[in-house]
Amino acid sequence: MAHMLETTDTARRPARVTPPAWLVVALACAGQFLVVLDISVVNVALPSMRGGLALGEQGLQWVVNAYAIAFAGFMLLGGRAGDLYGRKRMFLVGLGLFTLASLAGGLAQEGWQLLLARAVQGLGAAVLAPSTLTLVTSAVPEGAARARAIATWTAVGAGGGAAGGFVGGVLVEALSWRWVLLINVPVGALVLAGAARWLTESRAGDGRRLDLPGALLVTAGLATLAYGISQTEAAGWTAAATLVPLCAGLVLLALFLLAEARAKAPLMPLGLLRLRSVASANVAMLISGSAMFCMWFFMTLYAQNVLGYTPLEAGLALVPSSLAVIIGSKLAPRLMRTAGPRTVAVLGTLIAATGFGWQSTMTADGAYLTAIMFPGILMMLGAGIAATPLASLATSGAAPEEAGLVSGLVNTSRTMGGSLGLAIMSTIAAAHTGTIRTPHSLTEGYALAFRTSTALLTAGAVVMWLWLPRRTKEEH
Repeated sequence: MAHMLETTDTARRPARVTPPAWLVVALACAGQFLVVLDISVVNVALPSMRGGLALGEQGLQWVVNAYAIAFAGFMLLGGRAGDLYGRKRMFLVGLGLFTLASLAGGLAQEGWQLLLARAVQGLGAAVLAPSTLTLVTSAVPEGAARARAIATWTAVGAGGGAAGGFVGGVLVEALSWRWVLLINVPVGALVLAGAARWLTESRAGDGRRLDLPGALLVTAGLATLAYGISQTEAAGWTAAATLVPLCAGLVLLALFLLAEARAKAPLMPLGLLRLRSVASANVAMLISGSAMFCMWFFMTLYAQNVLGYTPLEAGLALVPSSLAVIIGSKLAPRLMRTAGPRTVAVLGTLIAATGFGWQSTMTADGAYLTAIMFPGILMMLGAGIAATPLASLATSGAAPEEAGLVSGLVNTSRTMGGSLGLAIMSTIAAAHTGTIRTPHSLTEGYALAFRTSTALLTAGAVVMWLWLPRRTKEEH
């Protein structure tokens, strides 16, 4: 009788409907778009924030840094939490935190309230971002279909960074600075509802507990390192305010590696770093990010400070390059099927290096087509082509139970590379510009930063050709 009741009860229980892969990819990409957009969207709004909340120069810097430091610091922890506690759960937790913090930041009445909201936004983004890539790779089977899905994820993420200046300019001019944060609320709520309804839970923790000492060490190490990098613009590279956190961050990361070598269930199994695909692709992402991330920053400054564009005009000027990164990301899977991921990554990097080299010839009276549009298209087309094979290689070598951690590592490499590169390039540009800021001196400083990125990308292409495996794991 009990068996019959159990059978009847099971029959009445509605069967779980597996959502179509495209819907999972769309929801994951929407989350990734919001995360990346918020890295750059506030830049255009900073002058308005200064007036609205009486923020000083250092306060404005922390509007950007509070988000970046929390984002970089908690990324590996967020990735491992997804493996242990469920990717859908961490996606919902991260997006919920991010959305609520966006609401709080948009309604802030004091500077400290805005800074706290930006830090919580960064924490939510760090929990959310690794889950987006893991959901994509879990929903799509290995092979060409997964490469296309990763290309979409890459394109949407790159598009979010590219669209930040334009979206911020439109919102600030049409509404107010508050809407660069408030716009996340309805979009986040919509994605949350879709994710709660359609995403299915997946995890690979096997009952393991979170490695708390490792989590504390890596989070403190990455956050401290990111803080040290953020201090370079205001204090310089040789100041104690920069050197102390940089050294402390490196020491904490060294202690993290020692702790992981002895842990029974480590947060990051060091064997992952011995996998050629994981190690080489993450180093390549670090190099590429350090060279390419500064492009949007310097192009926006060049357009406004030298050529006299308004914020909205500067955003519109970069639309072609924003489209180019999406085209490059979508083109990459086709190229990978014939040439292999290593060749495509090197090709994309060299195309980007060509664009950076062209941009380094900029002048104080440059024409839009030759000083912004065409070199920008080359830079971002190359970036889009290179990013997809690197992400595919980085995620192909790890076991399913490490998928969230590897996704966190991918995002960490890219974010830390971008932060470090921007700090270095800003220092180089400022030192060359000098104290007399004329359009000509500013242009020379920006041009030197682009030349430095060109050299870095060229060296990165050589490293990729020598170290990256020729094929992803599933292609062997």
